[in-house]
Amino acid sequence: MLNSSLAELSAALAAKQLSAVELTRLFLDRIRGMNATLNAFITVDEERSLAQARVADERRGRGEAGPLTGIPIAHKDIFCTRGLRTTCGSRMLADFTSPYDAHVVERFAAAGAVTLGKTNMDEFAMGSSNETSYFGPVRNPWNLGRVPGGSSGGSAAAVAARMVPAATGTDTGGSIRQPAALTGVSGLKPTYGVVSRYGMIAFASSLDQGGPIGKCAADLALLMNAMAGFDARDSTSLERPAEDYTRCLNEPLRGLRVGLPKEYLSAGVDEDVLARVREAVRWFESQGASMAEITLPNTALAVPVYYVLAPAEASSNLSRFDGVRYGHRARDYANLGEMYRRTRAEGFGAEVKQRILIGTYVLSHGYYDAYYLKAQKVRRLIAKDFAEAFARCDLIMGPTAPSTAFPLGAKSDDPVQMYLNDIFTIPAPLAGLPGMSIPCGFDRQGLPVGLQIMGNYFSEAKMLGAAHRYQQATDWHLRLPPEAAP
Repeated sequence: MLNSSLAELSAALAAKQLSAVELTRLFLDRIRGMNATLNAFITVDEERSLAQARVADERRGRGEAGPLTGIPIAHKDIFCTRGLRTTCGSRMLADFTSPYDAHVVERFAAAGAVTLGKTNMDEFAMGSSNETSYFGPVRNPWNLGRVPGGSSGGSAAAVAARMVPAATGTDTGGSIRQPAALTGVSGLKPTYGVVSRYGMIAFASSLDQGGPIGKCAADLALLMNAMAGFDARDSTSLERPAEDYTRCLNEPLRGLRVGLPKEYLSAGVDEDVLARVREAVRWFESQGASMAEITLPNTALAVPVYYVLAPAEASSNLSRFDGVRYGHRARDYANLGEMYRRTRAEGFGAEVKQRILIGTYVLSHGYYDAYYLKAQKVRRLIAKDFAEAFARCDLIMGPTAPSTAFPLGAKSDDPVQMYLNDIFTIPAPLAGLPGMSIPCGFDRQGLPVGLQIMGNYFSEAKMLGAAHRYQQATDWHLRLPPEAAP
């Protein structure tokens, strides 16, 4: 069952080969046995999960089941869940229990999915390695001394270790795709606005987007069918007809036009990563896809643009955490101003404080035009690069990250090197485009390599179809890391 796709698990439940309760117990047992090592989960409520599983079995007994009814999933701890702790990986919210569900949580509940728990993450989604969490770093199941990537590292590591069949994540600058690549799983960042941000604790509102993490592209398609949809409570949610994200899974690849950005296949990328990506590209070419070299000339500017805009939005969004209404509050203070200062000093970690300071600086009088406004202009140029590229191709392929998983602590003292690890994932959210990562092999150290696939707006089904055809011919997504051995 551990390597079964969501469709296979759903079929087993429908055939009564096992019950939702039995399936849920299987994964709860794995969490209980593995989480002390991997630290992938922050909160697990076994009684709540089993109660949801019993309800799912009852729904199946009444003939009211959907594809995800009784399927266990986990939510990144950035999604509010009614009656269950929602921490965002921060001391600021370490004891916060949400009074409502995020839209994504509501959608999965309506589909009958079983929530196993909340996964660990970089604090307020700020990080590329899942080392900034107040609850400690997540460890990569392929090598416990390596990072799983961030900020959705808990979700990615949990899926990679088969502690859960699938999980939700969020992607602001690559936080679904990068950990998916580093842990050998599949992850999708949808077009901005396709998945509602209601109840998803904000980091950078013009970039944040929820998406699925699973073993394979077919799983991502089923998860997207549940996640996507208009939500009037989110002003950035797109009102458009519902679509079936599984519809292109069996389409042939002949005639597909694939763009290969020269900026993504150049110096600075590990040799093993380049070799595995080129092998994957050659497979697509063997299936009748055509390859064309394209250029995305402003790629090098994506990281500095992102680290002006995202901290600016974060400094505004995180101002709500002041100790007055909810969250951590300092014990000792003489007046309101001191309460604010001590609360925020105690509640936020170093990375969050650093980004708040940067964001406040670039928005301050005298620096707004020089930094923030200029970054917004370059953001438009990055989107223009993609528009011109998609006039020549249907999909863009390249490495998800320039290297495989690096050792814990290796980049903690060098934020610039840490930020550069997102150089290939940041451009898509700046343009609002969809992107995904799928496993395409391993380096000489046995660590997973991710192939990134990007498409034009609302081309998720086409991307998933291309990825699925590749996964039908390869087994990279089925390989189990050492910590996941049954």
